[in-house]
Amino acid sequence: MLSTQAFGDNGKMRDYHYTGPVEHRFSPYAFNGGTVLAVAGEDFAIVASDTRLSEGYAIHSRDSPKCYKLTDTTVIGCSGFHGDCLTLTKIIDARLKMYKHSNNKTMTSKAIAAMLSTILYGRRFFPYYVYNIIGGLDEEGKGAVYSFDPVGSYQRDTYKAGGSASAMLQPLLDNQIGFKNMEGVQHVPLTQEKAVQLVKDVFISAAERDVYTGDALRICLITKDGIKEENVPLRKD
Repeated sequence: MLSTQAFGDNGKMRDYHYTGPVEHRFSPYAFNGGTVLAVAGEDFAIVASDTRLSEGYAIHSRDSPKCYKLTDTTVIGCSGFHGDCLTLTKIIDARLKMYKHSNNKTMTSKAIAAMLSTILYGRRFFPYYVYNIIGGLDEEGKGAVYSFDPVGSYQRDTYKAGGSASAMLQPLLDNQIGFKNMEGVQHVPLTQEKAVQLVKDVFISAAERDVYTGDALRICLITKDGIKEENVPLRKD
């Protein structure tokens, strides 16, 4: 270790100890918490999210839902870094308008999912820190859910959870909707009323255990008649 001396403000000699170069780190990402969920039924789809926007132990906003309406039959849920969520949804919205002006028709949920995959893959070396779930109706009017990773890999699911409480929500959905590893259980179709109640129950449970999930629940119910929104209060601490 090297030691040098310099004069201080009082004219006396002061010791400095050189410990080597100091690296200042900067991260372009932040995790703002939140949970998103999507469920597909026979003729409907549900996209839901909480409304808490936080960072660490600080809550920035209690009214920041993560569900964004794309078309009359498609809603996207985004969680992760809020800045990337806003940027990505603006890009998708612009691409949807360009498509409508060029083709004189609205992009389908399946086409939106494919487009989002190419957008995410195009940023694979500096990816958007966003976990996306698209919910909507397909060309036949049946519910469809598409889940993505941050670099564009995606698949169609019946139900999917993402975000900070996804590890708690997904096993419950596997049990209640997927009937995974259950014997002697009748696989009854998922009704719209049961799906809405199940979404409310899993988010109430998640808010009890996950500090980044809470405040309120925004439910977007997608049917052939349009998109209906519902707000449900959650715990605020």
